[in-house]
Amino acid sequence: MKLLIQPEEGVMPLVKAIASARRSVHIAIFRFDQREIERALANAVSRGVSVYALIAHTNRAGEESLRKLELRLLAAGVTVARTADDLIRYHGKWMVIDGQELHVLAFNFTHQDIEHSRSFGVMTKNREAIREAQRLFECDTARQPFETSSSSLLVSPLNARHELARFIQAAKKQLIVYDPKVSDRPMIRLLAERAKAGVDVRIIGRVSGRPAGVAVRKLTNHRLHTRSMVRDGSWVFVGSQSLRGMELDERREVGLIFRDAHIAHKVRETFEEDWEAAEQMPEQPEFEPLPTDLIAKKVAKAVSKELPPVAPLLDGAVQELVGGLEEVDLIPEEVQQIVKGVVKEAVKEVVKDVLEEAVIKTRGAASDAA
Repeated sequence: MKLLIQPEEGVMPLVKAIASARRSVHIAIFRFDQREIERALANAVSRGVSVYALIAHTNRAGEESLRKLELRLLAAGVTVARTADDLIRYHGKWMVIDGQELHVLAFNFTHQDIEHSRSFGVMTKNREAIREAQRLFECDTARQPFETSSSSLLVSPLNARHELARFIQAAKKQLIVYDPKVSDRPMIRLLAERAKAGVDVRIIGRVSGRPAGVAVRKLTNHRLHTRSMVRDGSWVFVGSQSLRGMELDERREVGLIFRDAHIAHKVRETFEEDWEAAEQMPEQPEFEPLPTDLIAKKVAKAVSKELPPVAPLLDGAVQELVGGLEEVDLIPEEVQQIVKGVVKEAVKEVVKDVLEEAVIKTRGAASDAA
């Protein structure tokens, strides 16, 4: 196995991995602006390598940049598929080279993540992990159901919660964690239980509330964009899953759990350097209550003001789809229910994710002012 530490190692290890491909490259993309990687994919096609890209149906920045990337890759000869929209977000980042190397990344294929952020990636030749990752790619490309019994390749929302809970529960002496957004209450309780049992539990990132006995610091020497843990100096987790409900239960996330003392040492060494440079977070009441009803009403009111007029949009959409047909049997009540469900899911994706981040930022601001 190999560890990739960002921002120290940059984009070249990924470019070299693609350049080494002789038969195939499978790459899953959430965000992407690295032209070096794009050129490497195009060069692979020119060498006769079959290159397949699975691109997220959307991200918070919108679909425009993803669609432009899709067109450029198609023009270069890459076979491109878009993920389904049944999950709130498709956030996993991984790559399989020649069916023999699996690269699982905690960072996106972007300049900000690779060159300006603390993050990690791992390359493994473990056959089971490669087989599961390849199968996941094929299922998600074909928009078919995926099931797994793997305990090493973590795929949200299938097995990640269970396997990460086991990972935390097994800590005997030390558990170090990089995580931008720890907010899942069952996971926080597990962290507190381990700390109470005498385990050295330390987190670089943010935590909703403060679990008793858990030390938390804010990274200051880099932007934080990794989800990684080391347990008892030998077990490692690297992936895209934060310890928060949305990334465990509602999104496609991909991570890897493995035992490697050498990689564990390198991650822990990096953690200790970051810990020394990090800013200590002040104590907070555990799960401090928020005026939930008031916040919800104000958010709903603000969102409703920003929504465009619905009637022209609906009329335009209906005319575009069925205006040219002489006989279309539309049942208004049925259309209403379908539109209601689709709009609800679209708004849910934006509001839930942004609101959770806003709450965490509010807590952080309150801590800084304390």
